[in-house]
Amino acid sequence: MAQKPLRLLACGDVEGKFDVLFNRVRAIQKKSGSFDLLLCVGNFFGSTPDAEWEEYKTGIKKAPIQTYVLGANNQETVKYFQDVDGCELAENITYLGRKGVFTGSSGLQIVYLSGTESLNEPVPGYSFSPKDVSSLRTMLCSTSQFKGVDILLTSPWPKYVGNFGNSSGEVDTKKCGSALVSSLATGLKPRYHFAALEKTYYERLPYRNHIVLQENTQHATRFIALANVGNPEKKKYLYAFSIVPMKLMDAAELVKQPPDVTENPYRKLGKEISIGKQIPAPEEESACQFFFDLNERQGRKRSSTGRERKSPHPKQPRKPPQPPGPCWFCLASPEVEKHLVVNVGTHCYLALAKGGLSDDHVLILPIGHYQSVVELSAEVVEEVEKYKATLRRFFKSRGKRCILFERNYKSHHLQLQVIPVPLSRCATDDIKDAFITQAQEQQIELLEIPEHSDIKQIAQPGAAYFYVELDTGEKLFHRIKKNFPLQFGREVLASEAILNIPDKSDWRQCQISKEEEETLARRFRKDFEPFDFTLDD
Repeated sequence: MAQKPLRLLACGDVEGKFDVLFNRVRAIQKKSGSFDLLLCVGNFFGSTPDAEWEEYKTGIKKAPIQTYVLGANNQETVKYFQDVDGCELAENITYLGRKGVFTGSSGLQIVYLSGTESLNEPVPGYSFSPKDVSSLRTMLCSTSQFKGVDILLTSPWPKYVGNFGNSSGEVDTKKCGSALVSSLATGLKPRYHFAALEKTYYERLPYRNHIVLQENTQHATRFIALANVGNPEKKKYLYAFSIVPMKLMDAAELVKQPPDVTENPYRKLGKEISIGKQIPAPEEESACQFFFDLNERQGRKRSSTGRERKSPHPKQPRKPPQPPGPCWFCLASPEVEKHLVVNVGTHCYLALAKGGLSDDHVLILPIGHYQSVVELSAEVVEEVEKYKATLRRFFKSRGKRCILFERNYKSHHLQLQVIPVPLSRCATDDIKDAFITQAQEQQIELLEIPEHSDIKQIAQPGAAYFYVELDTGEKLFHRIKKNFPLQFGREVLASEAILNIPDKSDWRQCQISKEEEETLARRFRKDFEPFDFTLDD
């Protein structure tokens, strides 16, 4: 028999408006039936007179539901919380304590951390320290059987929680919130995490707690920030949800991924997050590579600033990785067919594909020698993304959507293929279905990964893989273990379901003369010029 879910309510800053809150709870229960618990985060007490609270404290009034609250977030309200280990404040209203774990009779596990972050000693009575967070993590995460907790209650938001997620509105999650809370959420992997203090409502898209294809699938986390009770803007301050304790759930059901799941917002923050340090923004490096200036004399070099170097002893630029031998795609190589190059940036360039599926089939290529997207340095990745976004705008203006794919198998230099598909030909879902269907027919395991995922977290440098990126940002990924059809990406796009040019699935059957290639390249440069971001540098 399936376990009956618990019905819970979570609330943001009450700020002493007890009647408003409990009247609202009564109305909800009258309409929707009874709830098991009310969990309050943020400031339970406010700066208002104590008359209203006295009625609850003395029993004149009573909370309509068992209510658990966090402790003080400022010196003014410390007086209400006499016992740091938790105590009953009034009938049906319980202070959980400074930090700890509450386990209900149902097996529901709730971890709580009261107060705001403090990195100074001695820690004020309304704050928590790195030691508090460390002790909670050690207490819970030290066993090999630990999978996560059901609910995490904190008053501050976790810093960086907006990374990879939907907009958090006016709250800048790179500046607001607590890095210690981020560390705690990373370690505890709560299924639900509630916070407050920012006087706004924010339900972040659920995020995963594992690295796709590298770790076993784990449950997702839902972060929900709640507004203050009775706020005039009518922002949501009360959140109703049902939950079956994870200890009682079927393992497959527990780890089932929501369709809108994103990357973990804290994944890349490094060791500093675990000790509450401020994480500095990365210093900008001055890009100092060279590239060919196609707007002037062919083959003439200029620096990435666009200015010619006149010093007889110029500072040597930091060199990109070098190929082990001749490379057809390193821009400085004599093997490159320069007449196909249509745009050059600081770290990347665009070239028409030789034997392209269409006249405007282009490649995004790094100027230096990199074998795959996984191996690109941060500044190269940034420019690749800029080219991708620019090409999407360019093709959209011409009534097309663009599909990108990379095959890191039997290739030595990254070639990110960009193929435009007329909007009138088919929808994005049709293209996605065509790739999945043809992959199944050829016994290729093509996995769908969320749009916010980073390929670098799925494939290690040197690993062979194939991936497709749709115009929606969705990605399909295949880890190549043995053989892989070299023309698979072209075959799918050339198929009847998409471009309906099956005779062009092999690029060698699509070659044209150099004069024709030069004509197409000139036309593309001219058409692309209004979108060319390199002209702004």
